[in-house]
Amino acid sequence: MKDSVNADYLKKTTKSLPVVVAKGDGIGPEIMDATLKILTAANVSLDADHIEIGEQAYLSGNTSGIPESAWEAIHKKKVILKAPITTPQGSGYKSLNVTIRKSLGLFSNVRPAVSYHPIVESKHPVMDLVVVRENEEDLYAGIEHQQTDEVAQCLKLISRPGSEKICRYAFEYAKKYNRKKVTCLVKDNIMKVTDGLFHSVFKEVAKEYPDIQAESQIIDIATARIANRPEDYDVIVTLNLYGDIVSDVTAEISGSVGLAGSSNIGKDYAMFEAIHGSAPDIAGKKIANPSGLLHGAIQMLQYFGEVEKAALIHNAWLTTLEDGIHTGEIYKEGHSKQKVGTMEFADAVIERLGQVPSQFKKIEVKEGEDFRINIQEKSHAPKEKKLVGVDIFIDHRDRNANKFGELLTENSKDFLKLKMVTNRGVKVYPGGMDSTFCTDHWRCRFISKNATVAEGKPDYKTIEYKEVLALMSKLNEKGYDIIKTENLYTFDGALGFSLGQGE
Repeated sequence: MKDSVNADYLKKTTKSLPVVVAKGDGIGPEIMDATLKILTAANVSLDADHIEIGEQAYLSGNTSGIPESAWEAIHKKKVILKAPITTPQGSGYKSLNVTIRKSLGLFSNVRPAVSYHPIVESKHPVMDLVVVRENEEDLYAGIEHQQTDEVAQCLKLISRPGSEKICRYAFEYAKKYNRKKVTCLVKDNIMKVTDGLFHSVFKEVAKEYPDIQAESQIIDIATARIANRPEDYDVIVTLNLYGDIVSDVTAEISGSVGLAGSSNIGKDYAMFEAIHGSAPDIAGKKIANPSGLLHGAIQMLQYFGEVEKAALIHNAWLTTLEDGIHTGEIYKEGHSKQKVGTMEFADAVIERLGQVPSQFKKIEVKEGEDFRINIQEKSHAPKEKKLVGVDIFIDHRDRNANKFGELLTENSKDFLKLKMVTNRGVKVYPGGMDSTFCTDHWRCRFISKNATVAEGKPDYKTIEYKEVLALMSKLNEKGYDIIKTENLYTFDGALGFSLGQGE
């Protein structure tokens, strides 16, 4: 006999929760209907506006996948419960998720990954971690350029405010949910400026939370460790691309991507969803598992402060799993008792509302407990910024680095000093190696003629931007194809750019 909660509590209805509902594409409408049915049965009152976004909006000519009427509803209600959508293949179509996250300032993507072994088979029976992913910056800024015939670039943008918000959110999450450790994943042994900024901000924020263990790991080995020993991790905070990859790894090794939900949190807006896609191959077959979207809805209830209803539904879901009532992708002989479809699974959860699991740890909350997290941005005094050089990128077809470097040195000698030339980040002039392969994309670093080296370190001197313009004008006159420039700055005397070999 399962334990149960007080029957009077089951009848208690939540306050009316303002939300925009998007049923999405593929299996989206099926799992959304199942999720809404469970919420209604649990006496969750939704003040809902329904919007159509995704594939049909794309195909009607809206490249963002979201019409203006949908934006109006979102700005009115501020909270979105979204099923998966399909982005048509081909150029010109933007990611709807990225558009919504960036447009609404949804800086934090929270993805719990929990093992439900042995009911759902996993090689990691005790894993229980959360990935907190930065949601707006990094390579997902989507700023890309084809600069030469042979080379394209994607800009990686990392900001101090963005890094500070997500790192503080991770520590606040750990504090709210009684987590003991936050692990920062970066690659600042290579990307010393961008990932280095994120890492330094993490260490600054960590000092404000002395009761929570803080550690940092390099993303590549950390991903391998997570896949092999996820029980060693608690809360993970990381950059956008790394978080996208790592959170899929954690969801998969927990037993099934189909069980994982996701919240996207900003200052004024929020979006809740499953982490999986629209699965058009099984759309209409009524066999999809609604659990991922249901977990998104549970996170939504926590966001609204309805923690008791969130626990009620979560416990009913755990009990359903324990009782062996499973959809096809997790059904397994010996563990499962009944294979069900989408709506049958929802009905099974509804039947168990009020029950708590006996094998899994039941979800317990205190009345009035508040798991909402409000991050206040901190202001920082700007650092003193000085221009000390410029990287000029040139499209040049001749792959002879020495010949190119010598001619460039001669043509620029009356302006700034050519410090070095690199190709795809490798120094090729002066003192390059003949074995280095070069493309048509050359980075040429110019600094003040008065720059010196003191105690083995470069001592850059301040220059004026008119010197850069004069140099560029001369190079243009000489026929150089300048495709891009990056100014080199110091901030309070610290270099704001990566050094090349031998600098």
